[in-house]
Amino acid sequence: MNMTKFMKASRTALLLGLGTVLIYGCDSKEAGPVEKAGQEVDKAVVSVGKSVEKAGEKIQDAGQPDK
Repeated sequence: MNMTKFMKASRTALLLGLGTVLIYGCDSKEAGPVEKAGQEVDKAVVSVGKSVEKAGEKIQDAGQPDK
């Protein structure tokens, strides 16, 4: 499998999993301190996933012969 496809699939699976946990794990309407911290972690995970994907694309582009 192509590394970029693998990273995209991994990121998608991670985000779907986190989304599912957030939807079913939150019963109250007000976010407590732990939930707020979890939301910040989720944002960081998304940001890291995007950065990893961009880095993978740059690595692949660097490995391509010049046209």
